[in-house]
Amino acid sequence: MPTPERTAGSGRRLAHPDREDIQLEAVLHALADPIRLRIVCELTDGHTEMACIAFNLPVSKSTSTHHFRVLREAGVIRQHYEGTARMSRLREDDLEVLFPGLLSAVLEAYRRSHRPA
Repeated sequence: MPTPERTAGSGRRLAHPDREDIQLEAVLHALADPIRLRIVCELTDGHTEMACIAFNLPVSKSTSTHHFRVLREAGVIRQHYEGTARMSRLREDDLEVLFPGLLSAVLEAYRRSHRPA
């Protein structure tokens, strides 16, 4: 069952699946989109967490919101509010426990295919 998280004082809640509720199919679907892969890749490149606006994605705000929601609802990222900023962080530990090696293999393939020529 999804667990809503609340930031102290904000009253805004975001639903996240519990570790045991994360499904492989949902994770693979979330990682199948190039924009979402870019988000995940940036979160693994030395950023513990980032504000959604910091990703500078080449899509509209509503499309960006959709991509973050897909990642959150699949259990790939966890989000919370800090003031007005929605912060995102990768659920690396949960994904590694459930699907050992999956995230690193997908990200390695993504990085290999997106290296500058």
